[in-house]
Amino acid sequence: MTQMTNRLQDQKIIEIAKQQFEQTKKNKLPVTIVDLPSNGKVYPEEHPLHSGTIEMRYMTAYDEDILTDVSYIKNGVVFDKLLESIITTQISISDIIEADKDALIIAARINAYGSEYPVTVTDPVTNKPIDAVIDLHKLTAKPFTLTPDENGEFSYEINSETQIKFTYRIKSGDTTISKFLLDSITEINGNRSSSDIESFIRYEFLAGPAKKFRQYISDNAPGLNMTYDFEGDDGSTFNTRFPIGADLFWF
Repeated sequence: MTQMTNRLQDQKIIEIAKQQFEQTKKNKLPVTIVDLPSNGKVYPEEHPLHSGTIEMRYMTAYDEDILTDVSYIKNGVVFDKLLESIITTQISISDIIEADKDALIIAARINAYGSEYPVTVTDPVTNKPIDAVIDLHKLTAKPFTLTPDENGEFSYEINSETQIKFTYRIKSGDTTISKFLLDSITEINGNRSSSDIESFIRYEFLAGPAKKFRQYISDNAPGLNMTYDFEGDDGSTFNTRFPIGADLFWF
């Protein structure tokens, strides 16, 4: 039993030493500071990201293995795994809202391979596909003007009798409307009970006002402006959204 305990302790010491060695090596890599589209407003005042910036290191060839991991791609977590590897600020990746993750992914791509990114868009005049190259450096954050409280939450008035608070720190992905509301709303008239919030959504939050609230969240959400000016076949210029897919890091 003593020998087994000693072996386990030795293995633990070796693992700690290995982690420390790897961290020392990573600390020698160049780092960059990325501005967050949310300006840090969506995070509580004590959160490291409340400053509005995050630090991450440049990718190495070893990090490229993450981008080709079949299981990560299949489960839709490949970008999260990449950010977990290269972010040097001490935070949990699950804390970062999707809008800020988008900016970090774009910054990682620029740092790794440059800012030129080939895309295919549709000419609105001819309805034909156009191959173009955009400059990722030109992407800018949308204005985010909402004022948060100390918890990184925002106020909204449904009517003169009902005021709520909501957060942008919700999980992405397909979800029902009621689940989205339950994840977004943190307080109703000072009441933060999750069961009471669920009851309000189920029995009191009428569809019309609920839709208006969801639109308010969407219209005021932080994020990158993912539109770009392209030249059409006739020489005219048109502005449209461009796709960013799994090929972002491969060209």
